[in-house]
Amino acid sequence: MSIEVIKPGLATTVQDGGRSGHYHLGIPPSGAMDQVSMRSANLLLGNPETAAVLECALMGPELRFHDTLRVATGGAEMVPKIDGVACPNHEVIEVPAGSVLSFDFVRAGARLYLAVEGGFDVPERLGSRSTYALGSLGGLDGRPLQPGDRLKVVSAERCADAGRSLPESLRPVYHKQYELRVVPGIYDHRLTPAARERFYDELWSVGSEADRIGYRFKGGTPLEFIEREPPFGAGDDPSNIVDACYPIGSIQVPSGSEPIVLHRDAVSGGGYAMIGTVISADMDLIGQIQPHQKVRFVPVSLDQALEARGQRSRRLEALRQALG
Repeated sequence: MSIEVIKPGLATTVQDGGRSGHYHLGIPPSGAMDQVSMRSANLLLGNPETAAVLECALMGPELRFHDTLRVATGGAEMVPKIDGVACPNHEVIEVPAGSVLSFDFVRAGARLYLAVEGGFDVPERLGSRSTYALGSLGGLDGRPLQPGDRLKVVSAERCADAGRSLPESLRPVYHKQYELRVVPGIYDHRLTPAARERFYDELWSVGSEADRIGYRFKGGTPLEFIEREPPFGAGDDPSNIVDACYPIGSIQVPSGSEPIVLHRDAVSGGGYAMIGTVISADMDLIGQIQPHQKVRFVPVSLDQALEARGQRSRRLEALRQALG
């Protein structure tokens, strides 16, 4: 069974739950930026929840199905169309052999997840099928999809009936402005007190450079660092530190100008101060924020971050209970 890529969309890649255990070697986890939406699409279809899907950023692909297959979507609102006829999001739909599946323009959110019965069949690399394009690892030849690609499908042991839909109460809701919760970092003492206060008070706008490596934010007042003599091993820029590890979600502000939140394809370390880390429960949300939308960073305690993680876990369990 295979699916032919007619048009790949803007940046469509194969992703799954990600690869763990290799970050100390400089290999990031990759995987779906919005893990909840990826799992939602798979569970709706009856797949294992971390089966390989297509992650479609801002613009969906155009795909010709050579076999009749059922699919489901999760995440961003991009209306799927079979031979030009609109179909519902968050519902199992059957694509007949010979038909073309395409997508309307994105209406809300930024990344749609397309699951196919059984999951997409690309070779596993270090325990994952996820694409890490910067390292040419995983996915389909280690890169985003291209016209003419053929995607194989894993033979499904079971599949949900067409028409099965995600309950309204479990569907994502998207806005024009968001709050991202941040645990202040071990280097935020490098900021002046006034700069630290402004960082959390001001609205920031997502830059057009937002991608799987990191989200850049613009429009706020440049941050000022406390003057100091650079320690041995650190650069001369006031935001430089002696090289340290970067957790996923860490916030850098090179030269104090534009904060960057590192995401699932980010490098594992370097020489920029991390002024905080977006909590794990909000990392799915970042993947659904469109360029030019507004964000406010909100400082929280570690206890609050752990409570938010628990709430996310309970939401995933609700998905499993509803779609199990």
